[in-house]
Amino acid sequence: MEQPNRWVVIKVSQEGVDDIYKVFATWMGGYLGGDAWRMNSGIAGVEEDDNHYIFNGYSGSQYKCQKGAYGMSGYSGGILANLTASAKEVGAEITILDKDYDFMNLLTKED
Repeated sequence: MEQPNRWVVIKVSQEGVDDIYKVFATWMGGYLGGDAWRMNSGIAGVEEDDNHYIFNGYSGSQYKCQKGAYGMSGYSGGILANLTASAKEVGAEITILDKDYDFMNLLTKED
């Protein structure tokens, strides 16, 4: 189970294809290690406890994301900006969902 330091949920949209939601997660490496990021395969389901959302991925991965850690650092913002630019080159759009989004109904909501 992955437990990132910071995380956001993104929506990837492209004409003619169903939208897909993904967890974009980052870990702070500290003094001895570098920062790292990962994006899951796509959100297949969401669970919740008092302090976390648990996002189940299509690949079987699980991301246990602390509710109070939603957002990005300068590092992750730069990575996501590059991914967004690359997505536009192939006609796709990446949108970061607001921290107040109803993640428990992520897969049933109409935007």
